[in-house]
Amino acid sequence: MALVSRRIRGRAPTGDYWPGFVDAMSSLLLVLIFLLTIFMITQFFLSQLVSNKDSALENLRNQIAELVNQLALERQEKADLQVTILSLQDSLSSATAERDRLAALAEEGAGAGSRVAELESALADEKQVSIEALAQVELLNQQIAALRRQLATLSAALDAAEQKDREQQAQIANLGRRLNAALAQKVQELAKYRSEFFGRLRAILGDRQDIEIVGDRFAMQSEIFFASGSADINPSGKQQLDKIAQAIREIAAEIPDDIPWVLRVDGHTDANPIATPQFPSNWYLSSARAIAVVNYLTEKGVPENRLVAAGFGQFHPLEQERSEAANRRNRRIEFKLTER
Repeated sequence: MALVSRRIRGRAPTGDYWPGFVDAMSSLLLVLIFLLTIFMITQFFLSQLVSNKDSALENLRNQIAELVNQLALERQEKADLQVTILSLQDSLSSATAERDRLAALAEEGAGAGSRVAELESALADEKQVSIEALAQVELLNQQIAALRRQLATLSAALDAAEQKDREQQAQIANLGRRLNAALAQKVQELAKYRSEFFGRLRAILGDRQDIEIVGDRFAMQSEIFFASGSADINPSGKQQLDKIAQAIREIAAEIPDDIPWVLRVDGHTDANPIATPQFPSNWYLSSARAIAVVNYLTEKGVPENRLVAAGFGQFHPLEQERSEAANRRNRRIEFKLTER
């Protein structure tokens, strides 16, 4: 390269470029030769490295094959040893059995006398056991006899208890009949006082069209006591209740104390619905009216324990129609003298 530079600097500028081109090509050729040399050296070392790795891999493969062969040999030797061990175990079992047989024969021959003694001792033990078993059987027989005597005693007691139970059942039945008869008598007496009570009410209240007897109940239309939609007793209603309270006090003084009677006051409404803050439904209105009548009768001296208030709403009408006359008849306060 220095020679080419000197040539370029030393010659006069002319139109001949060939020498410079030759120098450039020479330089390029030298570079290529250098690179090729480096490549060949690299290839040589890589070849050596690959060759060494192949050799190592081949050695590993040979070692693995050798180990596989050794493992196969070891397995074969193990199998042979197991066969040998089994054979030795069979031989040992046979020898042990033979030894035991010979020892048994020797003991049998040497201990015949001791065997007889043992048998005699065992026979004595069996006899003792038999004696004890017989004693236990005798004891069990005695216990069974005692149990039978107890069973007979219990059976007799059971028969006596059954007889007593039958007698008590007969007494209970007799008492039941007597009680039913007494109740029927009390009911008849109460019915007599109920009729007398209705008669007195009819005589006190007079022959009014808005008062009627329905079965065993004395029914009075609600308009006698209350304004429409109200549970406050009006003055004329209080006058009628004063008369009813007088009749109740009179009849209560005549009814015996052993008759459990009460005067039930039932409130009824018609089927027209009601919905007010005070009475959300006819249930409330009918109950409130019955309670108002009971409270007033209590104030007039009727015993509280002889009064019952019940509200039936519109669900037990006397008339199924919805006319004004039917509604007026269904709106009522009923008085019933009944048993508690």
